[in-house]
Amino acid sequence: MSYLKQIDPEIYDAIFKETNRQFTKLELIASENFVSEAVLEAQGGVMTNKYAEGYPAKRYYGGCEFVDIAEDLARDRAKQLFGCEHANVQPHSGSQANMAVYFSVLKPGDTVMGLDLSHGGHLTHGHPINFSGFLFDFHGYQVDKETETVDYDQLLASAKELKPKMIVAGASAYPRFWDFDKIRAACDEVGAYMMVDIAHIAGLVASGLHPSPVPVADFVTTTTHKTLRGPRGGMVMCKEKYAADLDRMVMPGIQGGPLMHVIAAKAVAFKEALSDDFKSYQKRVVANADALAKALIAKGHRLVAGGTDTHLMLMNFIDIPKVTGKKVEIALDKAGITANKNTVPFDPEKPFVTSGVRLGTPAITTRGVQPEDMAQVADFIDRAIANRRNDEELEKIAGEVADFCKRFPLYPNRMQEA
Repeated sequence: MSYLKQIDPEIYDAIFKETNRQFTKLELIASENFVSEAVLEAQGGVMTNKYAEGYPAKRYYGGCEFVDIAEDLARDRAKQLFGCEHANVQPHSGSQANMAVYFSVLKPGDTVMGLDLSHGGHLTHGHPINFSGFLFDFHGYQVDKETETVDYDQLLASAKELKPKMIVAGASAYPRFWDFDKIRAACDEVGAYMMVDIAHIAGLVASGLHPSPVPVADFVTTTTHKTLRGPRGGMVMCKEKYAADLDRMVMPGIQGGPLMHVIAAKAVAFKEALSDDFKSYQKRVVANADALAKALIAKGHRLVAGGTDTHLMLMNFIDIPKVTGKKVEIALDKAGITANKNTVPFDPEKPFVTSGVRLGTPAITTRGVQPEDMAQVADFIDRAIANRRNDEELEKIAGEVADFCKRFPLYPNRMQEA
């Protein structure tokens, strides 16, 4: 950091403050995590200097013999980790991974089904303001009003009526297991492609803690951060019969040169994910989420679908007058807890207000927080919500949270700089 401090003190200061924020606050955003020092080192290394358009042994530029090694390792490790036939590790994000799949087998205007955004889906699963929504004829399926879990019977009925070219499964805010066999059956019934976006649950799938869609889906997309605990980026897995079309669509179809420093960091993360330590970590992520959910329920809070099977949960404030996700997010932030407002099923509020808050345990589990600590975390959350209009009390909670975080150091070698 000494070079940066000398050359650009303003950026150095911003990084310094962000480092301090990560050290002193509880990170409960379900889509965030803390990568290892090895991943940081790989992503910040000299491979950022290299252009490598194309694929290993088939590049447009010379001098790619060493970045080829990194990409081959990333692809091979991904295939080993998920048991897939083919992996493309070049997408810059999960959104671009999804775009690559759509463009590989769909044409503009084709009918597609995906989980409704307000019921847990993702923007790229057909929201009208996203490329997916204005290029394709997306129709949202929903969760059952009573159970707040995916209504597979209604999904099948809708598929028979709409005859989609593809059915997309996966979500950004869905706390229960998916039944991928039922999605496959619906696809087979109407002759649709099956795509599953496992961006949130990839680490759980890799560790055998969530059913894997890889054996039954035509395409599986994911981000490489979140539960997978790698650098920010995307990846597509598919059956071998789709490999050539997919690779051609990623590059040159929607991207140019790949980010080789990120791909190197992906390779490191995949190697870490193949370890027994990673599997133990994922078990703690799930155990922490379960403990936090139960502690919040014990304090009288309502959770979507009654709890969680995964790393995340959704607090639901629909039945509480004048309480919104936006207000709770702001209160939690003042109390030293980072979370995000989120729509809940059948939400009457607008997306920038919402009636819910999404919580997740990947990041705090990386820090070493254990299930027995979740009662304390739930108490912080409960008190912050109860005192959402009392800044003095929220500041007091923030101090307690900072003391709590000291028990779980993050990047000890960087603590001195922050």
